[in-house]
Amino acid sequence: MTNANKAISPANGPIAVTGSSGYIGSWIVRDCVEQGYTVRACVRDIGNGDKVNHLLSMNDQGLRGEVELHYGDLFKPGSYDVAFRGCSAVIHAGAAVGYNRETPQEVYDGCFTEVEHVLESAIKGGALRRFVFTSSFAAVGHPRPPGYVFTEKDWCGDNIEAYNGRWTEEMIPQNRDIAYAMAKANTERMIYRRAEEDGSFEAMAILPLHVIGPLMCRNHDQGWSWQNCIRFMLAGKDYSKNQGGRMLWNITDVRDVARAHRLCAESTIARNGSRYILSASDRSGELFTWQLQNMLQKLFPHVGEIGGEEMDGDKPLQQTYESPRAYCLLARQELGLETCPVEDSVRATGDSYFKLGLL
Repeated sequence: MTNANKAISPANGPIAVTGSSGYIGSWIVRDCVEQGYTVRACVRDIGNGDKVNHLLSMNDQGLRGEVELHYGDLFKPGSYDVAFRGCSAVIHAGAAVGYNRETPQEVYDGCFTEVEHVLESAIKGGALRRFVFTSSFAAVGHPRPPGYVFTEKDWCGDNIEAYNGRWTEEMIPQNRDIAYAMAKANTERMIYRRAEEDGSFEAMAILPLHVIGPLMCRNHDQGWSWQNCIRFMLAGKDYSKNQGGRMLWNITDVRDVARAHRLCAESTIARNGSRYILSASDRSGELFTWQLQNMLQKLFPHVGEIGGEEMDGDKPLQQTYESPRAYCLLARQELGLETCPVEDSVRATGDSYFKLGLL
């Protein structure tokens, strides 16, 4: 089959999305429904209204496609068999990883082993053309000098010497960050290899960086997520994921990330092994914490105090290491992705928190 034959459209039948109740997964579902797809939205807590009502409500909004809720559990092999039957594409946005609750080994197994369960069910479905995996920029990033621009040609295992030889399989049980990054990278390689060996479908990946944008429901406010950090800054609390609040935010909008997944499945240019970084479109989307703080103050003038990083008057107390720099140029070139301006993403994030009563 050629690439053009493996590209999908609503005419090829239903598609499935794992992790559909999640922040990115929900926006993938909505984007696909808007484009006329029947989406089998796979969730573990199918009876939990707090997690699925926003998905079901899409069927009452006059959108071109429709949502069907299906059960699926990453930890249970075969649990996606019914949902994936006859699906032309599976978008695997589900992740067994929460925030700081698992051991490093559980992080690795959750990102890697469970994907094999999903892929087996997808192939078993009998109609698979495209398998799109939500990877992470963690599968790309590695130590480089300040200002280095990462591209899709980079892998997290590059430049091993900078880790004093620590970037090895043996370090997985000991280091959560290494476990997560290696799991995403090894998962990508595994699905590309399986697709090449099978020959009937193609696999590709989306690699998001700092994802923010509007939340659909209160459940999307996951602790320590990037959107959650925006919430705490708007609540007057300093950004605390990095020492002194210092970080270079490389911002991508959750709606752009969602569109990129669908465009991947539809693309006649993307091929097996294609991977797309979803990050800032240009330098305007790369903001040091103090710059993001200033933007929040401008966009939300009614908020009394906005947190950020350690400052010395109107200047940062210390310089921030200039990384990660990366741009979603390939996604724009090959997928035709059009991106939201960063101010729109920041504003929509804050607005949704106020609308949901979380601020």
